[in-house]
Amino acid sequence: MAKTIIITGASSGIGSGMAREFAQKGYNLAICARRLDRLESLKQELESKYGIKVIPKVLDVTNYDQVFEVFRAFKQEFGRLDRVIVNAGIGDGRRIGKGSFAINKATVETNFISALAQCEAAVEIFREQNSGHLVVISSMSAVRGMPKHLTAYGASKAGVAHLAEGIRAELLNTPIKVTTIFPGYIRTEINEGAKPLPFEVDEKTGSRLLAAEIEKAPVKAYVPKWPWLPPYPVKMARKNRSASPVTWSTRMVNRSNSRSPLAMTGRSAASAAS
Repeated sequence: MAKTIIITGASSGIGSGMAREFAQKGYNLAICARRLDRLESLKQELESKYGIKVIPKVLDVTNYDQVFEVFRAFKQEFGRLDRVIVNAGIGDGRRIGKGSFAINKATVETNFISALAQCEAAVEIFREQNSGHLVVISSMSAVRGMPKHLTAYGASKAGVAHLAEGIRAELLNTPIKVTTIFPGYIRTEINEGAKPLPFEVDEKTGSRLLAAEIEKAPVKAYVPKWPWLPPYPVKMARKNRSASPVTWSTRMVNRSNSRSPLAMTGRSAASAAS
């Protein structure tokens, strides 16, 4: 019997990209986002090409009651859920103290509170089944506090990473697995207009690498591995001889601190705004 995956924010970007990758592997898919027309088109494509079952549903992840309703409906229609990928999010952000509180608030609520709702809904089902795999998409901007446009965005993605770590700690020695993914720069339709970034990969490559790592069900993964996988040990931070390592990943994230978080892909183009 084919296994089933929920992917939120699946209407475009790495959300739809991962859906294509997992469809190719034979998974049935529960796909959700705000743009039903795109989901219906993706359903037709994947069912005709791979002979799998795809059910699309409208979901605005900031509607928390709807998150629980949609996840439960997927569970009822498929019979069981084997994996939930918490992918939906937004990449907007503004400098702190510049009169853009509403934008930063929306970013944090969508990326963190909405992720909490998705994790709650998923783990509730996994506890009932006594099995499942929760996958949370964070970002390389979560590895340390970020300045300028990335401050609120990076903080929201750091919160998501810690949320997943806490859930994993509670569920150790159970059949429920939890994975945190830290994507680097992946070019999607949401950042088409952004300047080229160092070490970026295209959407298809990024989606393929994400799906490959998720299949391994690691505790955490950096995608692509190079140059984002932190090398240890590395030289100590110069100031105060801090124990915090200076890694390739933190160097590259620092170089992006004056750029829009839309260029970072802890978010998919298939976000809650999708």
